[in-house]
Amino acid sequence: MSIETKSELSQQTIESLQRLIQMNLDSRDGFEDAAGHCEDSVVARIFRERAAERSQQAWELRQLVGLNLEEPEDTGTLSGSLHRAWMDLRAAFGAGTAAMLNEVERGEDYIKGAYEQAVKDSPGSAVSDVLHRQYAAVKQSHDAIRDLRDSYPNTK
Repeated sequence: MSIETKSELSQQTIESLQRLIQMNLDSRDGFEDAAGHCEDSVVARIFRERAAERSQQAWELRQLVGLNLEEPEDTGTLSGSLHRAWMDLRAAFGAGTAAMLNEVERGEDYIKGAYEQAVKDSPGSAVSDVLHRQYAAVKQSHDAIRDLRDSYPNTK
């Protein structure tokens, strides 16, 4: 068995990174979509900041996949697209910032769970440091969005 390096990742690690790339792209797009449906400019700004953060995370993971001479994912998932369509539908029927906070928090639960699994599945891998750092950022974002949702009027 050879030692994994960032430029010689196992196929399992590459597949895990590819899934996380897609989830970060879904999250980025979801935050951007939700920001567009918010009448609260402060919440919309927070969503746009989180979108930029997720874009950066996807970029970093794409670099790792590319180092391994693999083509990195460049689109999100079908389930992410369906979730954004649901947000659009809710917004079309008058749902505002409170509803967007609820939907974004659901998305945050999803990506947080994916990172928890990736960290659990790759202890000591060559990308463990990246996964742990990104997971910490995702968890912090999840908790901040949850707290904002819980404190926002009409989200219960």
